[in-house]
Amino acid sequence: MPTLREFCNSRREWLIGVLTELVRLESPTTEPAAVDRCGERLAQHLGEMGGAVERIPSPTSGAHLRATFGSASAARQVMLLGHFDTVWPVGQLERMPLRESDGRLYGPGVFDMKAGIAIGMLAVRALAAAGRLDDLRVVMLWTADEERGSRSSRGLVEEEARGSSAVFVLEPALPGGAVKTGRKGCGEFELRVRGVPAHAGIDPTRGASAIDELAAQIRALGALRDHGRGVTLNVGVIEGGDRPNVVAEHARAVIDARAATMEDARRLERSMQALRPVLEGTSLEVGGGFSRPPFERTAQVAGLYEVARTVAAEMGRELGEGVTGGGSDGNFTGALGVPTLDGLGAVGDGAHALDEHVVTADLTWRAALLAELIARSGSGRESVP
Repeated sequence: MPTLREFCNSRREWLIGVLTELVRLESPTTEPAAVDRCGERLAQHLGEMGGAVERIPSPTSGAHLRATFGSASAARQVMLLGHFDTVWPVGQLERMPLRESDGRLYGPGVFDMKAGIAIGMLAVRALAAAGRLDDLRVVMLWTADEERGSRSSRGLVEEEARGSSAVFVLEPALPGGAVKTGRKGCGEFELRVRGVPAHAGIDPTRGASAIDELAAQIRALGALRDHGRGVTLNVGVIEGGDRPNVVAEHARAVIDARAATMEDARRLERSMQALRPVLEGTSLEVGGGFSRPPFERTAQVAGLYEVARTVAAEMGRELGEGVTGGGSDGNFTGALGVPTLDGLGAVGDGAHALDEHVVTADLTWRAALLAELIARSGSGRESVP
């Protein structure tokens, strides 16, 4: 019987075929019908692999997919997590045609993260062929709204994670193939200021400028940033006023917030809500908060990484780790305390960029790594603290 790696290597063309098919089925989050076309084909593939496939409709996005493999009565469950929606609109293939060049496969959504889905599928195929799913249950949850904040899928993700001994997120790897053992929490705040309008030339002191107040608030945000602790605030949108000769009656700013720990995320939320207007005659309203909690590198996460690093070393590979400022559905599972390892998907570059691509030579070994990691985590062969 071939090893898991030998099986994965022998199915390279199958993996590439599935991946190219998924990329050609463009699936922007904002177009549920397109997402569902991709999801329907993905569901067919999962069914052909022997999975029990469930389509989970959503009123705000395309349908999510859950596929279960292995033994329904197994004591341990391992979860594979990812999404098949993308940031690219339908028609982007005309600008970014699917092509292979110099060992790289280019196309919209190929790196983020349809290659990760194909890697997960091949890993499960390898385990099934080796008879290693007999006492293990593997649940794949592929969601349809991750790129827009996972509003309808978060509950599904958390529910499935609570019943799992480990969660493997098939988001893209860090540069060089490193996995992600932590992610910053992600938040968004909105400042809305109301002022008093007046003629800017005849009687400016009669007014109270909402723009001046907003500028003062933005300057005050500097005291809340702490780059050493991973706390960042980025004022990404500013709007205000109507005419240059009118003291501004309204202004708003939208702010991206990141924090590496739950403690810092909560502190930042309290600080933002504590902001008060400084100019007489103005009022301030603060909205928003953290939508993705931080995924912190706990002892359990470190233990799971050590299992993965050991498996990679047995394959003659080095597997690094890192923490990223970007969010994923792994934030939800990690914040629950479920051992989570993220970035187990493709090696490549260009997420959300015109040069989005994956390194094709690394696809099958990533599948073999995942397959062995699933087997060891599910069987308890390697203990996770």
